[in-house]
Parts: sequence; C-alpha cells; structure tokens
Amino acid sequence: MSPDAIFQYANSLALVGWVLLLASPFAPRIANAAAAYGIPLLFAVVYSGLVLAFWTSAEGGFDSLSNVAALFQTREMLLAGWLHYLAFDLFVGAWIVRSARDAGVPFWMVVPCLAATFLFGPAGFLAFVAIRQVRTRMAADVSAA
Repeated sequence: MSPDAIFQYANSLALVGWVLLLASPFAPRIANAAAAYGIPLLFAVVYSGLVLAFWTSAEGGFDSLSNVAALFQTREMLLAGWLHYLAFDLFVGAWIVRSARDAGVPFWMVVPCLAATFLFGPAGFLAFVAIRQVRTRMAADVSAA
C-alpha cells in the first residue's frame, strides 16, 4: 500500500476515533475501547512496521533539529511521524474523556479541550489539566466551607 493511501486511511480512522470521543457520553465503553486502545494500537503496528522497514535507509537522527528534519525527508518516515501524532493525540484525547468523567468535569467543558488536542495536541492537554485543576480546587473550597 502506498504511503499516500495509508495516510488517507489513517486520517479517516483517526477522525472516527475523535467522533467516538465526542459521542462518549452516550457510549463510553465503545469510545474508550476504540479511541484509547483499538485505533492507537493499529497506528502503533503500522508505525512500527514503517520504522522497521525504513529506519536504516533514512538519513538524520534526533541529535539536532537539522537531523530531525533530514530524518523526515523520506515519505515513509514522515508518515511514521504523522502516525505517531495521530496515535498519541487520540490516546491523550481518550485519557481526557476518562479523566474528566472521573473528576466530574462537565462534558461541555471537555469538548473545547478535545478540539484543541485534535488540532494542537499538547495545548489541548494543557487546557484540560488547567480546567480539571481549577474545578478540583473549587470543589475542595466548597467542601471546606
């Protein structure tokens, strides 16, 4: 299968995972199984295959920004990097949904964090952690009063 085809399928599958996270209040087990485990694990398998097949032929490395840029000059290694992003952002999105549910964060507050995680990864994670922390402190203040 070509890197372009894998890219298209992976993007579509990742989008399914994000839609399931948005629907998680209605089907939490399905959303968690698919978005936290199933889809990221599939991406991990494809990622691992790409790295195993193309790592030795790729130039560059991780010791400088220039070498990281060189590492991703091959389409297969660039695709591996993209799958890395897709897998981990979706995994973090699923963690956000579970953590919010456990902490009693209303889902309407989670949705913007999911959108930010989908688009900007760590920024969405940061936003959620901040919201959860503020809500936890507010709940502690109310119970102490």
